[in-house]
Amino acid sequence: MQSFNVSRLRRCCDKLFFHKKEIQNRFYSNESKNKYRNVLKLHERGMFQDIFPDTSANQVSNLVNENSQAVYAGFDPTADSLHIGNLLVLMNLLHWQRGGHRVIALLGGATGLIGDPSHRLNERIAMEQTVIDYNIKGIKNDIMNVFHNHEKYFWKDNNLQLKPLTIINNIDWYKNVNIIEFIRTVGKHFRMGTMLGRTSVQSRLKSDSGMSFTEFSYQLFQAYDWMHLLENYNCRFQIGGNDQMGNIMSGHELISRTSKKSVFGFTLPLITAEGGKKFGKSLGNAVWLAPEKSSSFDLYQFFVRTTDNDVENYLKLFTFLPLKQIAHIVKEHKEKPEERRAQKILAENVTLLVHGEEGLEAAKTTSMLLYDKSIESLSSMTQDQVTQAFEGSKVIDLVPDENMTVLDLAMKAECFKTMKDAIRIINAGGFHINYTRVTDIDKIISGKHRLKNDVTLIRVGKKTYFVIKWLQTNKADKPKKYSNFY
Repeated sequence: MQSFNVSRLRRCCDKLFFHKKEIQNRFYSNESKNKYRNVLKLHERGMFQDIFPDTSANQVSNLVNENSQAVYAGFDPTADSLHIGNLLVLMNLLHWQRGGHRVIALLGGATGLIGDPSHRLNERIAMEQTVIDYNIKGIKNDIMNVFHNHEKYFWKDNNLQLKPLTIINNIDWYKNVNIIEFIRTVGKHFRMGTMLGRTSVQSRLKSDSGMSFTEFSYQLFQAYDWMHLLENYNCRFQIGGNDQMGNIMSGHELISRTSKKSVFGFTLPLITAEGGKKFGKSLGNAVWLAPEKSSSFDLYQFFVRTTDNDVENYLKLFTFLPLKQIAHIVKEHKEKPEERRAQKILAENVTLLVHGEEGLEAAKTTSMLLYDKSIESLSSMTQDQVTQAFEGSKVIDLVPDENMTVLDLAMKAECFKTMKDAIRIINAGGFHINYTRVTDIDKIISGKHRLKNDVTLIRVGKKTYFVIKWLQTNKADKPKKYSNFY
């Protein structure tokens, strides 16, 4: 019998110990310490409404806690910018990214040609390919800006590196698809009874406009998107608005019939405008994420106007502030609601995320100028700062004229379409120069109307602004006559 070698056993144990530590360091360092890993905790913030299948919470918890997962959300190019109705989807994706998961933004270059019938009373107007391409470019910029601003201004954990955002366009895998092959391999897994039973389909079939086969087929393509992402990116999770449950179910059904992997969907609460209407381009109530369509001031003011009943919920949904801090903010707000502290914190966080530091400063400056109506503040700014503060307003370069009247100024600045409109509105008190109402159309524009920064601010009505930048010149143009406007 061989003698027992203690030293040899100790060496073997040491090797096993260091091998185990190496595995732990390779697979569990940093990521295993990620306190944001379990995305199911987002339910505490109200970030998602339902999980599909509804019995899969334990399975989802095990998957997201054990390994990094891939999640996607789709964006069809129905406009050239996203709006605040889409912002909650981006917030969810950002929370997944903070948890160490891989995030995919899927742009619907192909499905946008078809049109999603969900929550639609009528069929979408078909768009040309050039319009879709233009819209996709704008939406991609919106998404990239939000993710960039999040990493720059909100991600403070230097020990954890965010996984890069993946943006892809589903036209990439549809442009060479054979329609017969697609129907044969994908269509055979769908049952007409199930497809016809979808809420989005039923509501359209019962409407006067009915439903075209084009829109009816949308759920096949949306389902195939998920299957493609599962096969190529191991993407097992999809998130979407609560109006997307039917499409999520279609994708789950297709994958269940073609793959052994389980997939899961998260639906988000629907953020509505006043009166309960969904935000959207077609409803005309959208506040856009692109600065060219809605200024940082517009976004800031939208959230400043949040009601006291909604502000706590919005702080949970649209900021990354810890829940304890939100509770403290709301408590202080209730003590002095007239100061709107909670709304201002909400507006600052959202504006910083969407428009960055410069956009936030411009929004706050504009708010101060509009509501404090401080001539001193306005005149202390440079011309560029005034222009930025009133982003979206018309900027006009004018040559000073010692004989220029209020009416001349209004017409040269193109504040009105006709002189009749100008006279009527000015006389009625709807014309302001540097926050002062002016009703005399023949009043001469004097030096006091030009601030020391060579700027004059005009307001027509309640919220239409014009920024006049006076040119430095010794030549005085004679005022134009506008008899042709009568």
